Amino acid sequence: MRIAALILGLVLTSFLSNAQEKEGVTLTVTIENVLSNEGKIIGALHTEGTFMKGAGIATEVVDAEKGEVTLTFTNVEPGTFAIMILHDGNGNNRMDFEANGMPKESYATTGELVFGPPSFNSAKFEVVDNDLDFRIRF
Repeated sequence: MRIAALILGLVLTSFLSNAQEKEGVTLTVTIENVLSNEGKIIGALHTEGTFMKGAGIATEVVDAEKGEVTLTFTNVEPGTFAIMILHDGNGNNRMDFEANGMPKESYATTGELVFGPPSFNSAKFEVVDNDLDFRIRF
């Protein structure tokens, strides 16, 4: 009987510890059309307060690979967010612009495709309690 109680206790402890490990959701972002192997792909998770104003609340960086690359944001708590993606081809960790103000490097956001600079309202999504997958094109 003591052995059965011990085994039951270990099983319950295992379930409780696994339930406590996950503190937020996972956001998986696949960029479908990376055009070259040069530089890095930088993804930033933004709130309305950080969108288009600076660094996001979380950043993921992977080496650029022609074709598809995937970024993963883990332990994201519930809220309203947007993701911005940049193909930083020259590795200077920022977007470069032409003299006329047009971007030199590929970029994308979650949400609706808009003409002109992206807005938080067009890029936002809600995180509740389920993992989310996004497929984005530059």
